[in-house]
Amino acid sequence: MNVGQGLPVTVGARAVRSGIDKRPTLQPVGIGPHGLDGDRVLNTRHHGGPGQAAYLYTGDDYDWWAAQGVAVRDGLFGENLTLTGAGSSADWRVGDRLTTSGGVTLEVTAPRIPCATLSAHMGDPAFARRFAQAARPGLYARVLTPGTVQAGDPVTVTRAAPDDLRRLLAHPLAERSRTDLLKRLAKLEARGPEGTRP
Repeated sequence: MNVGQGLPVTVGARAVRSGIDKRPTLQPVGIGPHGLDGDRVLNTRHHGGPGQAAYLYTGDDYDWWAAQGVAVRDGLFGENLTLTGAGSSADWRVGDRLTTSGGVTLEVTAPRIPCATLSAHMGDPAFARRFAQAARPGLYARVLTPGTVQAGDPVTVTRAAPDDLRRLLAHPLAERSRTDLLKRLAKLEARGPEGTRP
C-alpha cells in the first residue's frame, strides 16, 4: 500500500506539484469512492475521481522492469496498491474485480496511459514511451465496497463475466476501453454458457 502527499516535479519547462511519488505504508488505510485516505491527487483533471480511485501495479511487472535495469520499489510508478502473485497487469481486463480479506472490493476500470509527468518523475524524457511499449500498464480501479486496506492483505480475484461487461458499458468510458470491452463481450457471448462464468 502506497500513498503520496505531492512533491515538485519539472515537466518540460513547467514546475508543478504531483502526487505521483507514492511511498509504502504499513498502517491500515481507509479507501472509498475517491481513493485512499491520506493520498493526494493534485492533477484532478486527468487523475482521480470515482473511476480512478486507486491505481494498481503488480510485482511481476516490477520484476520485469528490474530485469531491464530500472531500480524499482513499491510506489515508484505512482500506484496505491502493489499486488504480488497477480501476474502481469497486461493479463487483467476492465471489469475484473479483486476483494481483500477485509471485504474491500475494487473493479478495474482502465489501463494507465503514461504521460509526461511519469517521464519527469523517472528522470527520463523517453520513459512514457518505454512504459507504453512495455505493455505493462497497471490498472485504474473504482471502489465498489469501501473499507480499510493494509499491506499484506490477501485478495480474491473475480474475472469479469458478460453481465459485468454490459454494466460497465453503460458508464462513461474512454473510447479505447469501450472498443476493447465490446470485443471482449462478443468473444464471451460467442462461447455460450461457458462464457458466462467469471
